[in-house]
Amino acid sequence: MKILVINCGSSSLKYQLIDMDGEKVLCKGLCERIGMDGSVITHKVGGGKWELTTDFPTHTEAFAAVVKMMTEGEGKVINDVSEVSAIGHRVVHGGEKFQASCLVTPAVIDTINELAPLAPLHNPAGVLGLEAAKKVFGENIPNVAVFDTAFHSTMPAKSYMYGLPYEYYEKFGVRRYGFHGTSHRFVSKAAAEYLGKSPADLKIVTCHLGNGSSVAAVDGGKVLDTTMGMTPLSGLLMGTRSGDMDPSIPGYIENATGMTPSEFDAVMNKKSGLLGISGVSSDKRDVDNAAAEGNERAQLAKDMLVYQIKKYIGGYAAAMGGLDCVVFCGGIGENDNDLRAAVCDKMEVLGIGAINKEQNNKRGLDINDITGADSKVKVLAICTNEELMIARDTKEIVEAL
Repeated sequence: MKILVINCGSSSLKYQLIDMDGEKVLCKGLCERIGMDGSVITHKVGGGKWELTTDFPTHTEAFAAVVKMMTEGEGKVINDVSEVSAIGHRVVHGGEKFQASCLVTPAVIDTINELAPLAPLHNPAGVLGLEAAKKVFGENIPNVAVFDTAFHSTMPAKSYMYGLPYEYYEKFGVRRYGFHGTSHRFVSKAAAEYLGKSPADLKIVTCHLGNGSSVAAVDGGKVLDTTMGMTPLSGLLMGTRSGDMDPSIPGYIENATGMTPSEFDAVMNKKSGLLGISGVSSDKRDVDNAAAEGNERAQLAKDMLVYQIKKYIGGYAAAMGGLDCVVFCGGIGENDNDLRAAVCDKMEVLGIGAINKEQNNKRGLDINDITGADSKVKVLAICTNEELMIARDTKEIVEAL
């Protein structure tokens, strides 16, 4: 079975074609600048890379270009779209309506649209992808929606409720939803398999660290709590997002500067985080380089991120009543050995001993066990694979039809 995995943005379309016999990636690529001038598709097969500049007025034309790349020319990996058994789509927000992946129907698309106010940048783009896929591939190829929020749906009310009037939850759905759920689910399962234990027997803190970052407490295979909230703005300091702060700050700054709420919302989402503190960049690597050259604000940004991750690991260990494993994943979590070492430093109170420095310096491993000799808690760096998780869910649902 070959499954096409799709991740649509408002002006982009990422894709991977995965042969589930051996879970091999046959090709992957990215369509950029959809609906804008200079749109382009980049297609990769093994070590080969092909780039084509063409017009993508809508996602439908982008899908058609993906089909052409997969079935024609040097980057051809299949003879015809009939070889694609199903399409799995990443959908950011499922709200309380979707607590698991599901087959896409007209009613499902309508509900995803209804949830758009909770994810105005992402859910409408997801719907565009779903509708475009049906146009290009036809109605006979099943489509499956896999929701970023679904894995977090096991959170109890004490975790997901805010201390606001209860009617705001009832009328407007104001609550913690959490994001990066597909990644947290993949790495927590991979950790359990590596440790040779059932997820039901483990208390794991998973740290998905990248331009967007979140930490989750996974107790017995279910999420007890997670740092992102109703939107992806809360929790940790991120590339350009502020993370947690006093909720009175927006009103204070708006009054002081004359900014509108939407203008300050843009500040919190696009001008804060590592970028806002360091004044250098939203890219952690640039911040690290600046700190190494003596930039004090860059060092402060690094220290803040490490401190916050430590704080959440400790808090979640307390909430779960124990800790068996800490997992680092995402672009920063998988590649930043200095950050992993700093987070684990002086954590003996939680049973996390000094990590294995030699192992921590290694890269390119699907699972890197950096646990120190004196550590009671396992510490792992795992390459997350959201696309494979989406493909697995899609395969399971389609095979059950």
